[in-house]
Amino acid sequence: MADANPFQDPQRFERRVPPCALVIFGANGDLTKRKLVPSLYRLAIERRLPQGFAIVGTSRTPLSDEAFREKMEAAVREHLENSHFDEAIWDEFARGLFYVAGDLASPDLYSALTARLAEVAQQRQTGGNILFYLSTQPSQYSTVARGLAPLARPNGGWRRLVVEKPFGHDDRSARELETALHECFTEDQLYRIDHYLGKETVQNILAFRFGNPIFEPLWNRQYIDHVQITAAESIGVEGRGAYYQEAGALRDMIQNHLLQVLATIAMEPSAVFEPGAVRDERAKLLRSIRPFRPADVATHAVAGQYGPAAIGGKDIPGFRAEPGVNPHAMTDTYAAVTFLIDNWRWAGVPFYVRSGKRMPKRVTDIAIRFRPVPHSLFSSESARPNLLILRIQPEEGISLRFSSKQPGSGMKLRPVSMDFNYGTSFGMRTPTAYETLLVDAMAGDPTLYTRQDMVEASWAAVQPILDVWANQPAPGPFPNYPAGTWGPAASDDMLAARGHVWRVP
Repeated sequence: MADANPFQDPQRFERRVPPCALVIFGANGDLTKRKLVPSLYRLAIERRLPQGFAIVGTSRTPLSDEAFREKMEAAVREHLENSHFDEAIWDEFARGLFYVAGDLASPDLYSALTARLAEVAQQRQTGGNILFYLSTQPSQYSTVARGLAPLARPNGGWRRLVVEKPFGHDDRSARELETALHECFTEDQLYRIDHYLGKETVQNILAFRFGNPIFEPLWNRQYIDHVQITAAESIGVEGRGAYYQEAGALRDMIQNHLLQVLATIAMEPSAVFEPGAVRDERAKLLRSIRPFRPADVATHAVAGQYGPAAIGGKDIPGFRAEPGVNPHAMTDTYAAVTFLIDNWRWAGVPFYVRSGKRMPKRVTDIAIRFRPVPHSLFSSESARPNLLILRIQPEEGISLRFSSKQPGSGMKLRPVSMDFNYGTSFGMRTPTAYETLLVDAMAGDPTLYTRQDMVEASWAAVQPILDVWANQPAPGPFPNYPAGTWGPAASDDMLAARGHVWRVP
């Protein structure tokens, strides 16, 4: 068992953040402006940051500390959600913002950063604790990690490195990135962030399963027929065509976010609620996913790409007409995969996972369909299987669908739902995923972060699909579904082969 950490609460009821400095590489990027600094300011509003806290931003653009503070204030005012901008709190927060300009490949940047961090430690009393955050292009991760090598070994205080996804472009590059990171940082210093794991509903899966004895006995192949995980976006690539063309839906969503969600749903209970024990079980589950043989891919995986359509009287371009996209691109903007888990709990239960752009609505949820009763007393039309839905976005909550007698004479059943909604049930604001994960990283709790063995297991699950798609013609001509629909017909056929249909969220 790891040494006790006074800033870790094993039950995660309250999280105390120690004095520290947060260094953001890529401080002029969208992630910093839209998510990181607004989340940190929100934590400041709630008095969850210590007095000894500082942010040091760095990028190539020359800026003074004051100019950086002004840019961050504008970003917070624009992107702060469900909160009032408080001038007094901002002024206090902004006093801890600093900036260092430089080229990520230049040793001069790291020398200047070292000197500035020493000043900040003395001025803000950070105790020498430093959290480095890589909000750069993935191609620069190794460069920054090597540049930080002299700072990676603590001389008083701690050092941690947060790495944004993607963790490699394929299994080979993921291993190369691991080697580069481990040249300078130990595994317990590395925090691979997957913001889906910071969402309240994803965390609540653990509480729902292991804190309620009425559900866990049913959580197995005897009672569950199949599971559907959907992550749909109504938008297109939104100016990220060049990046997305090289990624695609399978890499961008399923390999990381949705496989982590799957692992959380299907993992075995850990003996204790501690970071190592919880992550061990998630990693074990991912390693239990049945490997795909090349011949399996055609029946277990579907690629799609959206084409043009008229939606609401507006002409929507297809993916190939998006800015920065090759007009002959074979990128998957939709991917659906049937995963099978080879263990005693889940043998024979298909997990259907899909993600796509330009779908009819923005929604991410998990639908768990239970097996029908062995012998129904009622007509098959009125007695429908029970369905448990875990809603991740846009509204976080849980719904349980079951059958009830419809009022009146006779015995006619109708499906009804019991609904739990985070916002209305607790009467308080739900913290954003980045708020939760930033606090955890600063407090030294990696429970919701991805470990290297989990990264490798996730790539092992999807790499055979990527290899087949790269070396064989696409299954039918692209585009193969119009914008504003639920994906290609082949995706429906994949479920129909097992007697299932996609649920419409």
